[in-house]
Amino acid sequence: MKLLRDIIRDVNILKTSGTLEVKVGGLQIDSRIVQSGDLFAAYKGTRLDGHDFIPEAVQNNASVILCERIPENINGDQTWIKVSSVPEALGYIASSFYNHPSRDMKLIGITGTNGKTSIATFLYHIFEESGYSSGLISTIRAIIHNKMIETTHTTPDTIKINMLLRQMANAGCSNVFMEVSSHALDQGRVTGLHFTGGVFTNLTHDHLDYHNTFRNYLLTKKKFFDNLTDEAFALINVDDRNGQIMVQNTKARILTYGLKQLADFRAKIIERSLEGTLVKIMDREVWIPFIGDFNIYNLLASYCVAVNLGLEKENVLMIMSKLKAVPGRFEILRSSKGHIAIVDYAHTPDALLNVLKAIRQIKGNSSKIITVVGAGGDRDKTKRPLMAKVGAENSNRLILTSDNPRSEDPDEIIGQMKKGIPPDLIMKVISITDRKEAIRSACIMADENDIILIAGKGHEMYQEVAGELLHFNDREVIREFFLQFETHS
Repeated sequence: MKLLRDIIRDVNILKTSGTLEVKVGGLQIDSRIVQSGDLFAAYKGTRLDGHDFIPEAVQNNASVILCERIPENINGDQTWIKVSSVPEALGYIASSFYNHPSRDMKLIGITGTNGKTSIATFLYHIFEESGYSSGLISTIRAIIHNKMIETTHTTPDTIKINMLLRQMANAGCSNVFMEVSSHALDQGRVTGLHFTGGVFTNLTHDHLDYHNTFRNYLLTKKKFFDNLTDEAFALINVDDRNGQIMVQNTKARILTYGLKQLADFRAKIIERSLEGTLVKIMDREVWIPFIGDFNIYNLLASYCVAVNLGLEKENVLMIMSKLKAVPGRFEILRSSKGHIAIVDYAHTPDALLNVLKAIRQIKGNSSKIITVVGAGGDRDKTKRPLMAKVGAENSNRLILTSDNPRSEDPDEIIGQMKKGIPPDLIMKVISITDRKEAIRSACIMADENDIILIAGKGHEMYQEVAGELLHFNDREVIREFFLQFETHS
């Protein structure tokens, strides 16, 4: 239990009604699970407004209501707190309620369009292998030292974040690596957290269904670096034209990394193969079991953070040479007959292009690339034709299929994708709505040493169709077909 007066000290309060001496037992944004003694935050989301659920929270005996407008007729014993922004206020309240956990560790935030999961996961493993109890908050999972916790969002809500960070601090985690999405920044989910450092990966076409314009998307990402303190560091990809924009107003110490331009930390690719890449990082060569420039960028950023946090360079390089692929990120699956499939989360035009470029750089002259890709429903529609165009221009065969259609008709999504295919490439493209059948068809088309790319869903264990989550995993499906073909050959 925490005294309300103590947990609202950092909040800019416009008006209060009721006593501030009340004790708060929990924080909630879901009125259905409010219990007596809880503070209910009337959080305004993209689809629902928490203010509409205040009556239910009152009925469930919430002790405190945090809101942006107080009703004229107040009944009951609740304390009301009016603020200009519930998400921002809740960030400070949650941090205080859980005793400011981010101050008890080195918290690193990774933001950008692509690479967040890989960098956060690489850093977690580098520090764990170096003997430091560490934490991870990513799209795929949260990890408290060695304890796995499944997550459903790139960045959880602010209450969940602070609860996780407190558990991590109590478990002795000295370093925590967290993905920071643009949605989280816009919705104030990381407000009140103390970051030791931030990493910018890149910025490409994504989430315009939410942010409306690329500029809004950029400025939302920039907020993260604007809010870093002068004790923090800001590490940016200098090869991305938006990198310098991110740190224009930051108080943090600026560090740069890149493969093409002069930078504080630089890497050079020496040799590529399907097994990995020989790369020179600063003045040392190291063999890394990863393919593609994008992976080298992610590993270089991880190296920069690790060294900047005090790890020995040689130790970091040794660990990097033994790292394994993050599930669903350029994950290579092979059949005993020589077929190769790559499962990747690429769901933006730029990410898909990066993966296809990486495959083209290492495939043999006789090998074909067969790409299976779709686009998510209820998301940015403008990227759909771009995804198909990239797939058609960089593959020998392209199969357009369903991704997570959500509330949309998957055939209509595929139709919108096909509009981006140049007329001279349309003959290499087929549409198979059923994703499992699309993957099966790709396997049938593939000859020995051909490469099948299954893009868009990566690590996901489900397909979201008309409000239902149906079990579906690209990796399971490809393994099933590989086994079938091996058995019947």
